[in-house]
Amino acid sequence: MVATEPQSETTPATPAGPGLLGQLIRFGLIGGFCALLDLGTYSLLRAIGMDAVPWVDVARACSFVVGTTTAFFLNRRFTFAGGRRDGGAQIGGFVLLYVVTFFVAVGVNQLMLHVLAESAWQSTLAWVVSQAGATVINFVMLKWVVFRERPVKEN
Repeated sequence: MVATEPQSETTPATPAGPGLLGQLIRFGLIGGFCALLDLGTYSLLRAIGMDAVPWVDVARACSFVVGTTTAFFLNRRFTFAGGRRDGGAQIGGFVLLYVVTFFVAVGVNQLMLHVLAESAWQSTLAWVVSQAGATVINFVMLKWVVFRERPVKEN
């Protein structure tokens, strides 16, 4: 087939993003890595003496900051790159989202430490439950608010 239109007048198609399934897979892989980083930080801090109130909350807060900050930058680059924008609004949305999920993670962790029966797995299970809640909130808000893809306006 021979094109009759000059190439200079055509606009190249924008490559499609990974789609929802691709984003979920990438988010899951990055999230798994960052969750291990978070749990490792939490476990390390508890092992060095931050295992009693109020230090256990400080340990959970520190591990949350390490894990979610890493997740934000990796997801920004690899999962939600189509919605990436530079500017204060996106950074402000990120900060607001992570403040909310921070309190969800620390609060749910504390609740689970009180609700779950004492066992060798109590703190790990409390962390898992708190991380699951924060993860769901993060994906939804990152996808549809912080990294929302704007439709391309045609001239």
